[in-house]
Amino acid sequence: MGVMTSVERHFSPSDVAELLQLEVGEVFELIDTGELPAVRIAGKARVPAGALEQLLEHRQEAQRRASLWQQSQTASIADLFGQRH
Repeated sequence: MGVMTSVERHFSPSDVAELLQLEVGEVFELIDTGELPAVRIAGKARVPAGALEQLLEHRQEAQRRASLWQQSQTASIADLFGQRH
C-alpha cells in the first residue's frame, strides 16, 4: 500500500499580490519582514496557502478591533484584545 500525503498549495508573490490587491513589492516586504512566511521552491519564493490564510485572518481581526475602537471609546478590553485562555 502506498502512503498518501497531503500537498499544500503554494502561491507566487504575484498571485498573492493579485489576491490581496497589493503591489508585488509590498508582498516581498511582507515576506522580508516575516509577516508572510514563504519558502523557496526551485529558487523562487512561494507562499504556502496556510500562511496566506493566517495573514488574512490576522488582518481581519485587526480590522475588527479597529472598528470596535472607532465605534466606542468604551469597548471592553476583551473585545479589543481577545480573551486569553
